[in-house]
Amino acid sequence: MSNLATMAAANEEPTALRELNLLSYNIQVATGSSRFRHYLTRSWRHVLPHPDSFNNLDLIAETIKSYDIVALQEADAGSIRSAHTNQTEYIAKQADFPYWWHQSNRQIGKFAHHSNGMLSRLEPLDVREHKLPGRIPGRGAMVARYGSEEEYVMVVVLHLALSRHARMQQLGFLAEIIENEPHVVMMGDFNCTGQSYEIRRFVEKSGLMMPEKRHDTFPSWKPMRNIDHILLSPSLKVKKMSVLPESASDHLPIAVNIDLPFLLSHQAPAN
Repeated sequence: MSNLATMAAANEEPTALRELNLLSYNIQVATGSSRFRHYLTRSWRHVLPHPDSFNNLDLIAETIKSYDIVALQEADAGSIRSAHTNQTEYIAKQADFPYWWHQSNRQIGKFAHHSNGMLSRLEPLDVREHKLPGRIPGRGAMVARYGSEEEYVMVVVLHLALSRHARMQQLGFLAEIIENEPHVVMMGDFNCTGQSYEIRRFVEKSGLMMPEKRHDTFPSWKPMRNIDHILLSPSLKVKKMSVLPESASDHLPIAVNIDLPFLLSHQAPAN
């Protein structure tokens, strides 16, 4: 995968993990909207650099430090608006994640470079990227496997489209990717609530589990919609799922702590 970047090499004896801490976060390219009016008054931040962006990125990095695997949506891969900074890489360095990847999805001239990001403290078997179907291109998913070829957890990071028709296509595509996979985590911005027809149909088809409790993530200053999700195979037992109360974005991050059905070998990277 061309966008794979590793910031450290492993040289210590592997340890075994029985649980994972996971988080999904739409970072809104570090624009820092915290009121509805900011969609108008700060709209220029989506195409031009602004002085608060790196402070927001630092806040995001501090928020995610305690997690094993982090999914990012609405990161910029390096353009005018991000001061030519790959935001996934910057956050990974600030939060001391040894492994990071970004998926370039849509580029608007030199002004914006939309991407998904994935940060990890564990070295995966592999990471693959997929372009999601839809009339308007620019949506994607990343799929990583952790463990061994015989037994692994598949982690899917995604950002779905705004239109229901496109989301139905994209979820159908993803259902084929995870078909017959026993241990799957799917997390990201689905752009639809857990009560939506497309989510309910996907859950029925895929066998993944929605959380019993509703977790509203949008908008961050007055959350009233659950559009960011972490879906899990029944084999992955939830110890705790929560929405973090503060954000440097118009989305709140959603996190889960899960028990694994097997020990996951973990090679600690060198400092």
